[in-house]
Amino acid sequence: MATMTVSSPDPMKAWVEAQITNGDYASSSDDVRDLVRRDRERRMQEISIEELRSLVADAKASGVGPRSIDDIVTQAKDIARARARGSLRE
Repeated sequence: MATMTVSSPDPMKAWVEAQITNGDYASSSDDVRDLVRRDRERRMQEISIEELRSLVADAKASGVGPRSIDDIVTQAKDIARARARGSLRE
């Protein structure tokens, strides 16, 4: 495993040390590795501007759908409630 030296302001250092004291992590290295993993996962899930533009262009090209805005909003709220309950996965 490679070694990396990281400098941080005192409040950040205190935060990391508190996570170790709380038992959330065994060491500062564990904490930083977890942060890097989470950041990498989050970035991999992000949609690029180009992908977003393509989706918008496809949506515009598909024309007007048969459902009303109220129907779409109702369905979106139902999906959000189901996900909050944990009964619907993406």
